[in-house]
Amino acid sequence: MSHATANDPQRGLEAILRRSPVMPVVVIDDAAQAVPLARALLAGGIRSIEITLRTPAALDAIRAVSSGVPEMATGAGTVLSPADLEAAVRAGAHFAVSPGSTPALLAASAAQGLPWLPGAATASEVMALREAGYRWLKFFPAAAAGGAALLKSLHGPLPDVRFCPTGGITVESAPGWLVLPNVVCVGGSWLAPGDRLRAADWGAIEALARQAVALRR
Repeated sequence: MSHATANDPQRGLEAILRRSPVMPVVVIDDAAQAVPLARALLAGGIRSIEITLRTPAALDAIRAVSSGVPEMATGAGTVLSPADLEAAVRAGAHFAVSPGSTPALLAASAAQGLPWLPGAATASEVMALREAGYRWLKFFPAAAAGGAALLKSLHGPLPDVRFCPTGGITVESAPGWLVLPNVVCVGGSWLAPGDRLRAADWGAIEALARQAVALRR
């Protein structure tokens, strides 16, 4: 997979978001789990993953998946600063995800050329990112910020913006999000639950991935 060009930081992001109806949002404590996890998700039909930068193992996990499972689009999540973005690039991430956006991150994204999915929770935040040239956004925290009803309401005045809602979405609620015209995929942590990771139960994770792929409308 290739990075975006510096003058078009979202180039390729649409293709990444359309790879799977659900993007696993994963917290990894042991980088050794990363490759078998990615292979289990891939076997179940999931072709993108967001590994959050919330643990010391995260960058090593991104590095391991991007090199060991090249078929998987590997993203760095919880990117909060230009330093995080630079670290994600060095680790080989194919894209980056943030809970919000800042002027510094906007500038760093353009400079790095890495496809970046910035977060927004209000119409004003969406408008500001749209004005900066972004059409593919993370809606976060999805359930707490107003749920599917709010995102549906944004489609009328902002019909050219598409979202990956993340935060509080479950396998039961995901279909209600995926039917919205401005939703391209959802982010979910249920595909790689901590107990299954600790047990190295890759078969269970593959089954969860197959269930998630079946949600595609």
